[in-house]
Amino acid sequence: MRCAAAFVALCVWAAPAGAQSIAEQEAQVRAAETAFAKTMADRDHAAFVSFLAEDTVFFGGQGPIRGKDAVAAAWKRFYEGPQAPFSWGPERVAVVATGGLGYSSGPVKDPAGKNVGTYNSTWRREKDGSWKIVLDAGCPACNCAPAAPAPSPAASPAQP
Repeated sequence: MRCAAAFVALCVWAAPAGAQSIAEQEAQVRAAETAFAKTMADRDHAAFVSFLAEDTVFFGGQGPIRGKDAVAAAWKRFYEGPQAPFSWGPERVAVVATGGLGYSSGPVKDPAGKNVGTYNSTWRREKDGSWKIVLDAGCPACNCAPAAPAPSPAASPAQP
């Protein structure tokens, strides 16, 4: 009986990410992104680096930055000084149904709180259960005029 109980406990402990609901995994990605963003507010570069996968790729103005060490070096300047040059936080989070990959996106804001861009991050669940960033790209804030409303079906010309 003890062997059966130990086997059940082992199976529960070793359950793959797919055994968790999508909502649970999305909450984990949201929490990871929130903690990742907090590294900037806390001015903690070492904590920032801890969220990077070894094979991470960040897209910057000069093209892709490949690898944890290269990204850490490129981002070091953002952690110098007493005030964070920008902040970010997740608005949209999703994970693939099979588990293991997640996406987060949201606004990037300047110190005054003005929206200056949007970040997009892809997270991978590691073997130890932690979520690490594998891809990260940002884009400038859109200052576009609102799109014109789509024509209603009633206003469309009749089809022959």
